[in-house]
Amino acid sequence: MSDDSWEQGLRVRKEVLGEAHVERSLANVSEFSRPVQEYVTSSCWGDVWTRPGLDRRTRSLLNLGMLTALNRMHEFAVHVRGAVTNGCTEQEIQETLLQTAAYCGAPAALESFRVAERVLGELRAEKGEAGS
Repeated sequence: MSDDSWEQGLRVRKEVLGEAHVERSLANVSEFSRPVQEYVTSSCWGDVWTRPGLDRRTRSLLNLGMLTALNRMHEFAVHVRGAVTNGCTEQEIQETLLQTAAYCGAPAALESFRVAERVLGELRAEKGEAGS
């Protein structure tokens, strides 16, 4: 793991998922799970998310489709927040999930719609609270 990949990955991960989420994830890491957190931060976030070929919005929408296909709802919920941070609209998220219904199956898409709706509602509520 290069220091550059780690530093870039940590920066991008915080920008997309939020500093509080990333700090909480890293603070709760055990010695057993530390290597996978280092891998994810360095390789996924540092080497892949920093590539110039796709913008962050596109990467976020792709992640939502892939996480739906894999039925990884915890990570899916995290990436719904990230997609909004990256400028994805609710309509783009909805259309991405509708696409998964055709290619991943209705049960997978239905679960993702439920989780996305919950997270988007939480984000709207947080935004409303912040504006009060």
